Amino acid sequence: MSSAADTAARLSAATSGLPAPVAVVDLDVFDTNALDILKRADGVPVRVASKSVRVRSLVERALGHGFAGVMAYSLREALWLVGTGVRDVLVGYPTVDREALATLAADPAARAEITLMVDDVAHLGLIAEAEERVGAGGPAAATSGTAAGRPIQVCLDVDCSLRVGVGPLTAHLGVRRSPLREPGDVAALATVAQARGLAVRGLMFYEAQVAGLPDTSPAVRLVKRLTMREVNDRRVRILAAVRDAVGQDVELVNAGGTGSIEVSGSAPGVTEVTSGSGLFAPGLFDGYRSFEARPAAFFGLDVVREPAPGWVTAFAGGYAASGQAGKARLPRLFTPGYTLSGTEGAGEVQTPLRATRADGAPLRTGDRVWLRHAKAGEMMERFDQVHLVRGSEITETVPSYRGEHKNFG
Repeated sequence: MSSAADTAARLSAATSGLPAPVAVVDLDVFDTNALDILKRADGVPVRVASKSVRVRSLVERALGHGFAGVMAYSLREALWLVGTGVRDVLVGYPTVDREALATLAADPAARAEITLMVDDVAHLGLIAEAEERVGAGGPAAATSGTAAGRPIQVCLDVDCSLRVGVGPLTAHLGVRRSPLREPGDVAALATVAQARGLAVRGLMFYEAQVAGLPDTSPAVRLVKRLTMREVNDRRVRILAAVRDAVGQDVELVNAGGTGSIEVSGSAPGVTEVTSGSGLFAPGLFDGYRSFEARPAAFFGLDVVREPAPGWVTAFAGGYAASGQAGKARLPRLFTPGYTLSGTEGAGEVQTPLRATRADGAPLRTGDRVWLRHAKAGEMMERFDQVHLVRGSEITETVPSYRGEHKNFG
């Protein structure tokens, strides 16, 4: 693989006639990452996480490589994707968007292709309200066999945090996600969903502290091992409880993310895993040891001045990632030999860069500097279009979600 300096020079050559800020995706690396993800899954279907891409043509490219279905982050997004021809869209998060739910309830094609995420009877109530609103007739219509009456499909989100300790001394390791945790709670909601005429299609088990944390620390590796041991045991019991509740096995059992493909995909009961960030390999992936993170997505800024010896300033660049604020959420310099200022970081309209070594070609006014976002798809919210590069040439320029005038939050 070429060095960072070679890649930066290649990207600069490809985009030399374009104004900055500019977003690019290296197709050779993207394709390699896609195939590597599928290889790591070892035959287990991989669903592409659209929030980590946010470029429709690249979501479709991943599907073309063999990814199976999409995990959307918004119901409105799912409706849009299905309208463009995408099939089998699992909405990864619950929705309380009444208008979008009504659109789903009224659209036979959407009902067939979209699966909603739920973890509370309140979500079921909103779905019932939407069906009533469009006159679908609720449970009676759901069993009528008509196209409009096809049951709305739901997936139950199960908490996979690791809890260590007893009572008030219990530590919660993982994300604050679903209230569903124990087999009885999950089965109870599945029973209510089925009674209301919904199709209980599946369950999701997202082990965020396994999939989303770099594995360089012995403590993190221990948390990952303990999590998988506990979740694997609990998943088996939950699947059995839900089977007893609804009278059959669910067809979809989703788990994991890019950082946990191997362990999640081989876990008992899992039918598919999800990955999206691994296609771009953003900055937060640099610490993983379990797989090779090959950067595929970059943004370029132009140097607009040289305020002092050893310093240059680039225009724009303040594209911080979501999550707990801190240095880890800032963009990573990809062009070697420079670092962000410790006092200014990446700025709204200017980003100062300090030279860290004397070797190599210094940046000058008019030069292009390349960075990587700390996360994956969030970068695309800053750009209307993305230039797809092979070698030192742009092969195609495609719109991001933003470029298609789509903003889903």
